[in-house]
Amino acid sequence: MNVGEWAAVIGAAGSLLGGGGFFVARATVKAARATAAAQQAAALATAAPAQQAANLAVLEATVRRVDEENGALRGEQARFRSLLRAFAWTVDRWAGQMHRAGIEPEPVHPLVEEYNRTGV
Repeated sequence: MNVGEWAAVIGAAGSLLGGGGFFVARATVKAARATAAAQQAAALATAAPAQQAANLAVLEATVRRVDEENGALRGEQARFRSLLRAFAWTVDRWAGQMHRAGIEPEPVHPLVEEYNRTGV
């Protein structure tokens, strides 16, 4: 029996008892609400593990993607540092050649001077 059928049965019984139908109908509505709330809570409890598994799958995929991106960025950064060192070495060599030829090069930028001093 569904909630509507129960309400009809209880309403009929209440009217037979004489005027108690209102209170019975009110109790039936409250019972129906309580049943609906319990069914909703049970559905949520049943769905929670599946939702957590889906959330975990999304998180794992995101972590894998970020790890791949970080690996690629680390590779690019290492290559850029190598290129910067090679460029600094080349420019230093050219400046030395200019000094030996009696040509005074323009002063280097402060960031270049810092890099030559510290390597960072």
